[in-house]
Amino acid sequence: MSSGLAHDILDLTLEHLFLVGLSVAIAAALAIPAGIVLTRRAFLQPWMLGFANIMQTVPSLALFGFLIPLPFLGGIGKHTAIVALVLYALLPILRNTLTGILNVDPAVRESAIAMGMTGRQLLWEVELPLATRTILTGLRIATVTTIGTATIAAAIGGGGLGVFIFRGLASVNTTLLLAGAVPAAMIAMAADRGLGWVEHKLSPV
Repeated sequence: MSSGLAHDILDLTLEHLFLVGLSVAIAAALAIPAGIVLTRRAFLQPWMLGFANIMQTVPSLALFGFLIPLPFLGGIGKHTAIVALVLYALLPILRNTLTGILNVDPAVRESAIAMGMTGRQLLWEVELPLATRTILTGLRIATVTTIGTATIAAAIGGGGLGVFIFRGLASVNTTLLLAGAVPAAMIAMAADRGLGWVEHKLSPV
């Protein structure tokens, strides 16, 4: 491998990590509070979960294409790619946050209320700690999925390891294909293992 190619791999890998990290962080900042709200406002569940489900079913390349002509959100470049990746990452985080809190043992919840806990205390001291494992599972799924989906960002000028993959497809160059696919797969495996470890450490005993 030439030094130039190695340098490009490093640059695009860092760019890929930036796309994934920022997208998942934004998705988590939106989906976790939304999931908490849904546990208190059940009538909103079909609407919000329905929206997140629809975003998941739209083919990734098509979603990138749909966003391009939109004012403010669209265009060519990283910002459009990040919007699309955030939309894809919402569902697993939102659904797992909702499921984790709703699956808290009712007897535990009733005992906390009987002890005089307020709604805020119940959420922060009982429900969220017990739902941590489920929420982190959703975050892990969203992260690993986003790492793969982010390779398509190169199609709209978003950068990342997909640049190598698209170049390799265009020139039928296996080396370039591997230069994009192998680092992406390694990042996905590392993220899965790393977040799995965090999930285990932060879960209640």
